[in-house]
Amino acid sequence: MREKSFKLFVVLLFLAAFFAQIAAQGQVRYRRLTFKDEFNGASGAGVDTSKWTAETGGGGWGNQELQYYTNSTQNAYMDGNGALVIKAIKLAPPLNLNCWYGPCQYTSARLITKGKFDQKYGKFEARIKVPRGQGMWGAFWMLGNNIDTVGWATCGEIDIMENIGREPAKVYGTIHGPGYSGANSIGAPFSLANNAVFADDFHVYSTEWSENKISFFVDGIHYKTITPANLPAGAKWVYDHPFFILLNFAVGGPWGGVPDATSVFPQTMMIDYVRVYKR
Repeated sequence: MREKSFKLFVVLLFLAAFFAQIAAQGQVRYRRLTFKDEFNGASGAGVDTSKWTAETGGGGWGNQELQYYTNSTQNAYMDGNGALVIKAIKLAPPLNLNCWYGPCQYTSARLITKGKFDQKYGKFEARIKVPRGQGMWGAFWMLGNNIDTVGWATCGEIDIMENIGREPAKVYGTIHGPGYSGANSIGAPFSLANNAVFADDFHVYSTEWSENKISFFVDGIHYKTITPANLPAGAKWVYDHPFFILLNFAVGGPWGGVPDATSVFPQTMMIDYVRVYKR
């Protein structure tokens, strides 16, 4: 009887070690760090221009957005405590910037790694505290680095996290490509337990992207995987080349909604870090 118990113990010990090894392998699949920004600059400092470019303009950015994106440290700066702040500001008269709809009502920032960093496949993650309120639209996402030659959405788009203020308890993970873009994009929402509000705290948003598979996570919780089988009939899977990273805070647009009397400005989106890994 004791011999049988001992053998059972050995088998259980072996199985425990085996599954621990599998779990460990899963944790280090994306161990090699290829890009990081911890945003540890001095208070008020601008972004690291060796990693990020601040795009500028008020043309609506394909979404009838209301903000003018600037390269000013009034709109994107370090808080001195290890976070990047992207601030949306409501302008007061006189309004000296012109947007697609007339004098610009708001300014904000849109930061990209295009031409400085891109990667094919891997794990892309950021720890972010999203903005709050009607009309706010914060995002952490990626675009194909061939966008200038093939255009959108043939280049592909991976939205790792989008949050619109009128849906404070939801974030979205989505892909856009030829034949499945805009309102026909493919993805899913994610909500916290008890419908907690995302703007109340920082959360880690990530995607794990490999050949023929894109998975989305919040705080390590997997909530959606997309493969070529999910595309419309005849649509092309365009996630087979490097993508660059974007961080932006938009105001308005048909999806984000127009700010109203309940919207508070200035409003901030805070980013603790951005990290990218390879297998």
